[in-house]
Amino acid sequence: MANIRLSDVAKLAGVSPKTVSNVVHGYAHVRDTTRARVQQAIDELGYRPDVRGRSLATGRTMMLALAFPDLRIPYFAELAHVIAEAAGERGYRLLLEESGGAREVERAILSADEAGIVDGVLFQPVWLTSTEIAQHRGDIPVVLLGENTAPLTVDHVHIDNIAAAVQVVEHLAALGRRRIAYVCAEHPRPSETSRLRLIGYQQGLEACGLPVDPSLIVSGTVGNADAARDALGAALDAGMAPDALVCRDDLAAMGALRALAERGLRVPEDVAVTGWDDITLATAVRPSLTSIRADGRELARRALDLLLERIDGFDGLGRHEVVGHSLVVRESAPGV
Repeated sequence: MANIRLSDVAKLAGVSPKTVSNVVHGYAHVRDTTRARVQQAIDELGYRPDVRGRSLATGRTMMLALAFPDLRIPYFAELAHVIAEAAGERGYRLLLEESGGAREVERAILSADEAGIVDGVLFQPVWLTSTEIAQHRGDIPVVLLGENTAPLTVDHVHIDNIAAAVQVVEHLAALGRRRIAYVCAEHPRPSETSRLRLIGYQQGLEACGLPVDPSLIVSGTVGNADAARDALGAALDAGMAPDALVCRDDLAAMGALRALAERGLRVPEDVAVTGWDDITLATAVRPSLTSIRADGRELARRALDLLLERIDGFDGLGRHEVVGHSLVVRESAPGV
């Protein structure tokens, strides 16, 4: 397999070597049918680009860094897999970094120290402000992921969290639910992601003509099923009586399912439950979770396209792009 050449792939796929090169580099102008045929030939032959040769020719490391706050959170781990796959199709390898949500670590990720190790960085900050990102950005190309506000000079790819939260509330209201609670509102310092989802929850209630009731908002730690279980359990024991839950993430929803079951409440008959991120485990729990799904493959593709354009010398204003999302309806909050 080590002797497989680009020309061998071209011959098997019935295309020119230039077309194979375009597919390997992820150029967008290749037809989908041609791309699929070339990719099939690559897979059959086990072809891998000559990264060392290309690195010597271009002065690039052919490595990218991907920095997430916490790789124990399933959404980040699953998205990292999708991005690594997409980077590999473009001839790049991926280095994973974990910031732990620490401001100093986030600053270090954007420092010039990364230059020479990787050619560019995909980064989801938690606490750095737009101004800090603009000030601390080094010479290395960066594309931001997630919901934090980005400066005009930096590319940014994300989903519309407010619109997605409104969609969830509207779905629950269409099921006849009227006391729709939110679990978990991040406390004491909400991240931008948490803030936007809570805003969307409120806007959804208002759009459906439902009251915004602070007593239906459960505070707690995000990305932690046990914390969500405890927080919701305490609220239920104190008398809160929702007929639906908008959960900040799928782990919160799983903790909520446990808290409800422990109190003899049926899902969805008594309380409908929705999650967010549509992680793999969303279909493993019972009942399976209705959840917001970001288009992870589109997010990975656009983020990498923008980053590689920066690496190739693009120096214009930042491109701020919104990728799609969908509400995946399952047993925990079935459709009407």
